Amino acid sequence: MLIPLRAVFEKLLGNLPIVTQLRLTRYLSTFISAYFGLQLLQSRPSKTFTEDLPHETKNGVELRPTRFAGRTLDLTLFAFTRALDCVVGELWAQRKSRRQASGKWSRLDGMISSVTDPTLFASSCALIMWAFIYTPARLPLAYNKWIKSAAQVDSRLLKALRYCRYGELKYGVETGQAHLLGDMCKDYGLPEEYGDPTKSIPFPCELVHMGAGPNCEFHAVSRFYKSFIWSASMYLPLNLALILRNPKNSRKAFVHALKSSARSSAFLSAFITLFYYGICLTRTRLGPRVFGTCPHACQAIDSGYCIGAGCWMCGWSVLIESAKRREEMGLFVAPRALATLLPRRYRWEEQWIEKVVFAWGTAVVFTCVGENKDRIRGVLGKVLSEVLNAGGGF
Repeated sequence: MLIPLRAVFEKLLGNLPIVTQLRLTRYLSTFISAYFGLQLLQSRPSKTFTEDLPHETKNGVELRPTRFAGRTLDLTLFAFTRALDCVVGELWAQRKSRRQASGKWSRLDGMISSVTDPTLFASSCALIMWAFIYTPARLPLAYNKWIKSAAQVDSRLLKALRYCRYGELKYGVETGQAHLLGDMCKDYGLPEEYGDPTKSIPFPCELVHMGAGPNCEFHAVSRFYKSFIWSASMYLPLNLALILRNPKNSRKAFVHALKSSARSSAFLSAFITLFYYGICLTRTRLGPRVFGTCPHACQAIDSGYCIGAGCWMCGWSVLIESAKRREEMGLFVAPRALATLLPRRYRWEEQWIEKVVFAWGTAVVFTCVGENKDRIRGVLGKVLSEVLNAGGGF
């Protein structure tokens, strides 16, 4: 499609510079291809996105299979976030050039540049962890399982937190939910009344610690140690496998693999520890001083404040990672965070909106690859550059 569109632009927009004509050609050809390409993906029937719904007919109400859209939402959000990163990055680069040329580039500007990726990661993780606690259906099933495995959290505690938020469990009120945490207390060797919302206001933090004792700081250290071992068992074999693929790799590469595994393990264990300690800080250290200790204040803390603090704190563990890794990780989690703000399924008739967004994002990214491949950050830029230029240029 690239050649015919270029010929059309030469006729209709012959007065424009060649660079502008080429840019428009790249953008429109990619936009059209991406639009119809996504439509092709969406056309395939899926049982997950088909449901029998009641419809009014002359003979009464009948159940008919109704298709929903949203199967390609993750792909669309990926394209959208990468395009947004290209646009914002280009605008910031132009601003930096102007301010440096005029001698106005300040330390604050440099600080903004350095904290953008960590802030993106922390904000995205806050949304993801909030969804994991309160609206797990907004996350892919595999993502939910992985987070639960990493966090090593009791499902009864998760259910109790949701009940607190949605009013099914209230301090000082008999709601018939005392058995939920009461059974959990038995399993961890704690007094059963610790799980009764009419007797324990608020629930002791020992329940959150899940058998690690009453001290929040000791629980944080214990959680870091256990999470580090779990993370290392995942990262170390992976990095060593990459090294052992090539017997010619030097001892330096082996040491680098060990350091990389240790750093990534420290990041993940710090992520988990900060999440739990943020909850503990709000429930027992800072929350009671700020909000009070009455049943209403305790309800407010356990209904969202403590989880919000943990969600916001955990993502800043990314500062342990290198700047390059922060960049990759921020761009990786951003589309998943956006997905938590949108419905996983929506009306079939509205999928044209998603197709337009996907086509716009893909067109922006591909146009950037053709003009300035370095603008596409991370591994994606290198891959797209090699693929699109393999046939003689794009």
